[in-house]
Amino acid sequence: MSDPGVQNVEYRVAHLQDRLAAEELGELGVRAEVRAGAVALTGTVPSAQCRETVLRLAREELAGLTVHADVVVARTTRPDQAEEL
Repeated sequence: MSDPGVQNVEYRVAHLQDRLAAEELGELGVRAEVRAGAVALTGTVPSAQCRETVLRLAREELAGLTVHADVVVARTTRPDQAEEL
């Protein structure tokens, strides 16, 4: 039989994913996964404001859980040096 606590965490993570995709963000570049009793948020977003919104939604949906966030802002400026191949 499955642990109801784990099922609850998975439900909350799925709800966070739904909010990220459906709300004003439409953010599909962020993944949330249950790993070793914590939730790992990973991905790339287009702006610092978007990153802050993702983290705020995660705090709301996953309150009381350990969350490790590795959400980075995409570099949108022109490179200042040539790429060496």
